Amino acid sequence: MLATGAARAFKHRKTQPVGWLTPLLAIFVALDVATFWESAWVNYRTLPFSYGLLIGGMVVAVTYFIAAALVFPDDSDPKAPLDEHFWANKRAILGLLILANLLGVCGQLAVNMTRENGLVLAINYALNLAIYVLLVGGAALTKRRWLFGALIGLHIALYVAIAVLSVLHPPHPDTPLGKAQAEASP
Repeated sequence: MLATGAARAFKHRKTQPVGWLTPLLAIFVALDVATFWESAWVNYRTLPFSYGLLIGGMVVAVTYFIAAALVFPDDSDPKAPLDEHFWANKRAILGLLILANLLGVCGQLAVNMTRENGLVLAINYALNLAIYVLLVGGAALTKRRWLFGALIGLHIALYVAIAVLSVLHPPHPDTPLGKAQAEASP
């Protein structure tokens, strides 16, 4: 969805101005989806299969899909600058991302409260969610370009920093996250 929309926007860039708001939102949505899948892998990979787990994952995935589908206009939408489409859909997209993250954290809390250091992990998830809601919720509500750019740009920077640090310095086995990952390893 995101890649198709980005390719279509790039293809029509001479007749339909792209701007910077929609590409920034698309980058954020892509990184947010990747963060969900990483978290799902760490938290759920050793759980026994259940229909409930499948349905829970599907609800979150469909929520992300709808959000991603709204980032770029369809070919059937009227040709207009992407910034117009952005302002018409930004709140819905970011609201859906907040919902997906709330659902994901609820699942993570349910899974991790039974693990060693579960309370530490729960506090970590709660703090991360608070930062997420503050930045993304603020970006959803603002009508100022610069503030949207600053809030989403900061969150993108956090995602990129976390990605780089996870490669350079994986969690130590003695930390709560390292223990949770070790428990989850086959």
